[in-house]
Formats: sequence, C-alpha cells, structure tokens
Amino acid sequence: MAIKRIWHGWTTPENADAYWTVLSGTVIPGIEAKSIQGYRGIEVLRRDHESEVEFVTIITFDSLQSVVDFQGEDYTRCYVPDVARAVLSRWDSHATHYEVLGERPGPDR
Repeated sequence: MAIKRIWHGWTTPENADAYWTVLSGTVIPGIEAKSIQGYRGIEVLRRDHESEVEFVTIITFDSLQSVVDFQGEDYTRCYVPDVARAVLSRWDSHATHYEVLGERPGPDR
C-alpha cells in the first residue's frame, strides 16, 4: 500500500516561474536530501487560472509511517520555507493523505 501526500500552493502569474525555480531547485532537493526510508518520489502539477497559478505537489510514500518519518508526529502540517513564502500568495497549512488502492498502467506502458 502506498500513501499520496497532496499539497496546494498558489501564486500570481508573474511569480509562477520564480516559484517553480524555488520548488525544483531548493524544495524538492531538500526533500530528497532527507533520504527518508519509503519515499518514492514527487509529482508537481501546475494549473493556470485567470488571476493566479495553482501548484499541486503529490509525494508518494510506502506507508503512513514513512510520512511521519518525513514530517514528524504532526504529519499533516506543512513546512513552507521563507524562500517559497516570498513568491506564494497562499498555501495549504496542512496536507491531505490518501491510501492508494490500485494503479493501472495505460496501454502504452
């Protein structure tokens, strides 16, 4: 069983590229540097709206214990570094967690 940790952050269209740079150059490497047992990877989604840009991160872990090892006992809380706060307009203070019941690859896989 895998766990998906999902978090949202929003920024202005003008700051979207700057946030992506922070995310890909600082935040994600910081997560990977923790070498958490059970960390499987991260997906980043972007959706442009009229007046803001939404980013979604989906981190996959082997188990809820792996999430606790990553974030601590209060595992739903989110840490947003100052460098990210500088370019985000708003963000989720807590992540949501989902148990993966199954996955099916598409026909081209």
